[in-house]
Amino acid sequence: MTQKLEIEPIGIVVGGRSEPTEDAWRGTAVIRLDAGFPVEVVQGLEEFSHLLVVWHFHRASQDDVALHARSPRNNPRWPSTGTFVHRNHRRPNQLAQSFPRLLRVDGLDLHVTDLDAVDGSPVYDLAPYFREMGPRGTVRQPGWPGEMLADYWAGTAD
Repeated sequence: MTQKLEIEPIGIVVGGRSEPTEDAWRGTAVIRLDAGFPVEVVQGLEEFSHLLVVWHFHRASQDDVALHARSPRNNPRWPSTGTFVHRNHRRPNQLAQSFPRLLRVDGLDLHVTDLDAVDGSPVYDLAPYFREMGPRGTVRQPGWPGEMLADYWAGTAD
């Protein structure tokens, strides 16, 4: 039996890119947590270099959801793959995960870079990135994601 989950955003993305595009994500943004939270909710967060952020493709429509196989970015050079192989707004719940670098904490404002959410995106959860919670073992993937995302972070420093 499935259970429906209703959640409220814990914050919002402020600044950064105003329009979604496929590549060249760069610049800084602020994850502004809800003012109703006590500042202690971020105590100790500044000791971490990266965050795991769950956010919503709020500018997408449910009409964008595509429950079928298709070539990534509609490029026929790449294989037709199913909905859950893509990491875009065409997924049923239109949720995304990003791993931005945390630059600084200023009260309930988290200054980040390398966040591929746009200004106004609702943030539903975040946590520090723990290396120990990352993938275990050898990471395996086909060649097309590396080709497709070669310019995703174009213009940013490693």
